[in-house]
Amino acid sequence: MKIALLEPLNVNSEIIEELSRPIKEQNHEFVIYDNVTKDTEELKRRVQGADAIIIANNPLPGEVIEAADKLKFISVAFTGIDHIDKNACINKGIKISNCAGYSDQAVAELVIGMIISKLRNIVECNVAVRQGKTMASEGLMGSELAGKTVGIVGTGKIGLKVAELLKAFGCRLLGYDVTVRKEGEALGIKYVALEELLKESDIVTLHVPLMEETKNLINKERLALMKPTALLINCARGPVIDIEATALALKERKIKGAAIDVFEIEPPLPTDHVLVTTDNTLLTPHVAYATKESMIRRAKIAFENIYAWLEGKQINTML
Repeated sequence: MKIALLEPLNVNSEIIEELSRPIKEQNHEFVIYDNVTKDTEELKRRVQGADAIIIANNPLPGEVIEAADKLKFISVAFTGIDHIDKNACINKGIKISNCAGYSDQAVAELVIGMIISKLRNIVECNVAVRQGKTMASEGLMGSELAGKTVGIVGTGKIGLKVAELLKAFGCRLLGYDVTVRKEGEALGIKYVALEELLKESDIVTLHVPLMEETKNLINKERLALMKPTALLINCARGPVIDIEATALALKERKIKGAAIDVFEIEPPLPTDHVLVTTDNTLLTPHVAYATKESMIRRAKIAFENIYAWLEGKQINTML
């Protein structure tokens, strides 16, 4: 068998060497590409002859999949697989596994960091000090997280991890999901309709996958339900919110602020992007998943997927 790592996994070479050693010991071929390419022809070259590949979040178009002469399995070192042409995989009978769970802690911790940063005006306070100003002169008195009502939209593994951390801060937790989860109720989440959650929450944090049903889930009408003092946090997928409607709500102070890590396009964002031009928004360049620890977990899971497949099994099945 030939297994190809099509792009770097953001861990050092010693870790990749250790994780891939059993592949070589089993007399399989292992090929590493140490740079990311979006060039279709180069991607076609990289998948040639490979029975299995490991990729991260670089797009894998249908044209490349169709050109893969022996490909049977894709281990995706990422949670979502919407950057892969699934129809092409279905047509060729190619199986896909992901690395679900590798970044649960990382994403949850960034959410908490974003919330506290917005409540306590940390970014603005840093600027004020460097400009010789004070909290009083800039109106930077903050608010406490304790006692706030936080609405968690999507209570999968990441949403539950966020709930666990928020519970430690003494928050009241509301949840919305297609499934009422016993683990969520055990954490103190009260499951309600989405509209009720938006009306009651001081902070709304999104943790749903991107599907047809969740695209623009937070739209103009639902933004209008939120408190004018509310914060919106999105570390899920960019298109889960209506970007234009959200930017307008922020500019018109229909909601107090937002912290956003994901967008309708991958950063870098153009300087005139509608969210870049808002002054009450904390923006990060799609980093929620990215910690040293999460990258190591991701690499381990990606190779575990490969070894399971070589043994005739499939774990973390997405297709």
